[in-house]
Amino acid sequence: MEWVKARGADQVIPFCASLEQNLMAMEPEAAAAYCAENEVQSMMSRIITTGYHELHLIHFMTAGSDEVRCWTIRDGCKAPDAAGCIHSDMKNGFICAEVMAFRMTSKRLESEAAAREAGLRRQEGRNYTMADGDIVV
Repeated sequence: MEWVKARGADQVIPFCASLEQNLMAMEPEAAAAYCAENEVQSMMSRIITTGYHELHLIHFMTAGSDEVRCWTIRDGCKAPDAAGCIHSDMKNGFICAEVMAFRMTSKRLESEAAAREAGLRRQEGRNYTMADGDIVV
């Protein structure tokens, strides 16, 4: 820990690479049983979450009638730049996007139409800063 403190690191996550590799190779049920039996736990979720936080990354989703996709962008990213992650032409031609906040819609509503009726779907322009979990339709 002294080595870490001397270099000013904020986060230290102890993990065993061989354990994580073995757990990833197992079926989820078998991995859970192995962890319970050996009184260990995977740190993969914590590594990913902490990594995203430390790198200032967030997610937004695009939703269409046939699929939903998740995209990773930097926190503070404007809507046109987020559109550019999907395709450069979308950044150049960006006018506005219809956005729903995942945190607001996921627990209360069951459909896009219900979100629209509840007024949770809104149009955002070029100066909109994307929020973690935004859904662009």
